Amino acid sequence: MNSFKKMVPKFTTVIRDGQRQSVHTVDIVKGDIVQVSAGDTMPADIVIIEAQSFKVDNSSITGESEAQIRTPKFTSDNPLESKNLAFFSTNAMQGTAIGVVIYTGDNTVIGRVANLASNVEHVPTPLSKELDHVILVSTSIAFLIGGIFFILSLIYGFHWLDSMIFLIGLIVAYVPEGLQMTVTICLTLTARRMAKKNCLVKNLDAVETLGSTSIICTDKTGTLTQNRMTVAHVWMDNNIALADTTEDRSGLSTIDVESPTWHAFNQVARLCNNAEFLPDQEDKPIVERLVKGDASETAIYKFTELMTPGVAPYRAQHKKVAEIPFNSANKYQVSIHQRDDGPGHLLVMKGAPERILKMCSTVLINGQDVPLDTNTTIHYNAAYEKLGEMGERLLGLCRYDLPIDQFPDGYPFDTEEVNFPMSNLQFVGLVALIDPPRASVPEAVQKCRKAGIKVIMVTGDHPITAKAIARQVGIISEGVLTAQELKQSSPMRRRRGHTSATAQATVIHGDELRYMTEDELQHVLRAYSEIVFARTSPTQKLRVVEGCQKMGAIVAVTGDGVNDSPALSKADIGIAMGIAGSEVSKQAADMILMDDNFASIVTGVEEGRVIFDNLKKAIVYTLTSKGPETLPFICFILFDLPLALGTAMILLIDFSTDLLPAISLVHEKEEKDVMRRPPRDPQNDHLVTSALLQKAYFQSGIIEGLGGLFAFFVVLGENGFWPRTLFGIRPEWDNPLDDAVVDAYGQEWNYRQRKVLEQTGQTAYFLAVVFIQWFNVLTCRSRRYSIFSYGMKNWVLNFSLIFEFGMAMFLVFTPGMEVALRFRPLRWMWFFPGIPFGIYLLAYDEIRKYILRHDPKGFIARETYW
Repeated sequence: MNSFKKMVPKFTTVIRDGQRQSVHTVDIVKGDIVQVSAGDTMPADIVIIEAQSFKVDNSSITGESEAQIRTPKFTSDNPLESKNLAFFSTNAMQGTAIGVVIYTGDNTVIGRVANLASNVEHVPTPLSKELDHVILVSTSIAFLIGGIFFILSLIYGFHWLDSMIFLIGLIVAYVPEGLQMTVTICLTLTARRMAKKNCLVKNLDAVETLGSTSIICTDKTGTLTQNRMTVAHVWMDNNIALADTTEDRSGLSTIDVESPTWHAFNQVARLCNNAEFLPDQEDKPIVERLVKGDASETAIYKFTELMTPGVAPYRAQHKKVAEIPFNSANKYQVSIHQRDDGPGHLLVMKGAPERILKMCSTVLINGQDVPLDTNTTIHYNAAYEKLGEMGERLLGLCRYDLPIDQFPDGYPFDTEEVNFPMSNLQFVGLVALIDPPRASVPEAVQKCRKAGIKVIMVTGDHPITAKAIARQVGIISEGVLTAQELKQSSPMRRRRGHTSATAQATVIHGDELRYMTEDELQHVLRAYSEIVFARTSPTQKLRVVEGCQKMGAIVAVTGDGVNDSPALSKADIGIAMGIAGSEVSKQAADMILMDDNFASIVTGVEEGRVIFDNLKKAIVYTLTSKGPETLPFICFILFDLPLALGTAMILLIDFSTDLLPAISLVHEKEEKDVMRRPPRDPQNDHLVTSALLQKAYFQSGIIEGLGGLFAFFVVLGENGFWPRTLFGIRPEWDNPLDDAVVDAYGQEWNYRQRKVLEQTGQTAYFLAVVFIQWFNVLTCRSRRYSIFSYGMKNWVLNFSLIFEFGMAMFLVFTPGMEVALRFRPLRWMWFFPGIPFGIYLLAYDEIRKYILRHDPKGFIARETYW
């Protein structure tokens, strides 16, 4: 809301009581007459009553990259399209106008957008839902297991206080205490990595949300396109020639610069143009230089400067002596220049092709002036239709050599009462302009398709332009069905997902969307894989996003204008443009693309999918140690064994030895199939699944627990207490009054000696778990592929293994640990009992992955792919 306030112009000129006054914008009321000129910001929504060559920049509302003409003439029932309306916060680019205020404040178009953005209900991110699910599952298991054994311990005759201690110990063992820290660090590291790839993450949860995205609703201008008008084609000599529109000027141009027609075409383009470079930019590439002038003239000026450098000196040699500026009534611009090759004058003109053609009687073809006959008109109409279908804006160019005897040097040209020829001119060709797509976008859209992500264009631009750009970038293909054709298909066939045509793409105008029911919109969203919504209002963009979410889709929305802010707020993840984006859109978004490039979104999708994979790996690694942490309590209660692992050691496993290896898994590179999978199903594919719990608790966890018990039995067995003698010994073992517990060799052990031996066995159990977790972290590096195909290139993980070993050695051998944490020094031979179990765990998991890869739909894959 603060960024909306920044858009309010401070003062404006109003006409009250016949007097011009400068008043503060907040004092403007409905019915005021305001005067605006180039450079001003609209202080309210106004109806134009007078205008002189007036143009406004509506890009923040409609997404149109070119300045729009505004006149007193009413042209459309749609307020966004009618030329007699100018909207609050838009900028006047050219000319002057007088208008009557019809809406102020919250009632303006932008005010309604602000209300939409502020009233949109916050949608919890998929990751926050997943973490809630993880907490619910882990807590439920912890309290369920703890409660069961609390009751069993009371049944077995334990004191209630001892039973309560066991309950707390089991809960501590099962709750993944380090998970919150692991998730936060993982998301932060990924956000930093994405920032290096031009994706600035404002909300950490958004990192994973982008990876879960199943539909991307993208704006056109500035996201898919370069946000700069560019000459795409020229038509001359009855041929369409391709101009170089690439960002780095590395494309192929098919313009014949040796043609005499080109010299005349280039002459008109350079002279009938008022654009000029701003000073002190000589060291910049031409395409990056700032230009004073509107979008069309800027495009033509840069085009001619690239084709034939030195436009400014050329203009100086052809001094302008008269000009009729472009206006909406005439739809053309005329200028008259002195010739540089002798006395006389040259008239040059550009404008709407149909108006220019009516003023011409001849056309220049291959340097020859030929009559504008039927054959030439057919060629012209074919080119006009073809370029128009490509969404390109066409301007016609013509010229005329004024007779020197009638128009000598010093002739007083009058542009009000025109005293020079405006007919029988020479047509030289068409120039076609478009805001071209970014070079990297088609590949990015194709990657989205392979990843199962539907890309929908939602733009305020004209349907023809939107359709053309959508085709160029691959959002839609051939066989486009309009909304009208959709309505003509039978209701029964629509319910079955069929239409009267074989089209898989559709282009829907905002006016058509306005009258669609929710069921019809749902049908369009489900039935078509390629969709373009054009001429949409902010409310309609929001409606499209909500429609996608009703389908159960995870929706990402891109936008740069103020009109995009409600949809950005409503989306599961809003993505604003960092360069061209308004402050309002950046505030509403969860992520900002610093290079305004759609291709960066695909990078973010990949990173989001990688982080979801890596979080799964970290979770399964973390949960695996819960099995061996719980097993000693189970054996303690059910089999009356001495306690094989203390509560303090459980916490040390979770917070010291296990934490860094879990975090290191976030540094794992992406798996080979990460962008070939369909989007994650938020209803079924959770962070914690039954397969993951089976892997953690009943596969890896049991192996680790048995390895720990084996180490515990080795230590006690070598000291005289063989495993068969330990079952049922707990009442005597833990009785401080019994100083004569006999081992297998007949030796008597007092209470203190037994506890020292127990702590030594617990230390061995602890160390066995740490060592088997070494092997476990290697199995967790990939969900499907062999560890041997990965190598050991994750240096963070390599360091974590060394750190884990060093931490274990510190705890075991540091003096005083036997008092503080009950650790006892071990013989070196007691280090190894757990290692065979680790090797077995690694071998087991490699075999499981091998079967899974070769039978991806079999029993092993269904039951164990986590």
